[in-house]
Amino acid sequence: MLTGVGSETVYLAAGATDLRKSIDGLAAIVQLNFNLDPFSPSLFVFCNKSRTRLKILRWCRNGFWLYIRRLEEGKFEWPRHAREKTIAIGARELGWLLEGMDINQPKAHKGVKLEAAL
Repeated sequence: MLTGVGSETVYLAAGATDLRKSIDGLAAIVQLNFNLDPFSPSLFVFCNKSRTRLKILRWCRNGFWLYIRRLEEGKFEWPRHAREKTIAIGARELGWLLEGMDINQPKAHKGVKLEAAL
């Protein structure tokens, strides 16, 4: 599991991505196709067509990290029919995705936002 992932936004690239691309190619997709900043404190997750491989691009202080995950059996529950180019999720949903579950877990407890008392 990825360490240090918490408050960062996680962006899933909807659909399939050609994972022959490395850091520069994926950063270009983030910037040009998604209109997002690849240097932001975010994770950008890409999946191949067969849903057996993921690449995660992450900027950290002075350089990029590129995480690669390849399944030997099974497939990732990758969202395939999105209206937008990216899907923003949290670290919790990323954990579910990496464990082979759908990012929408209807029985999971929802987060509560408390409003400051005046």
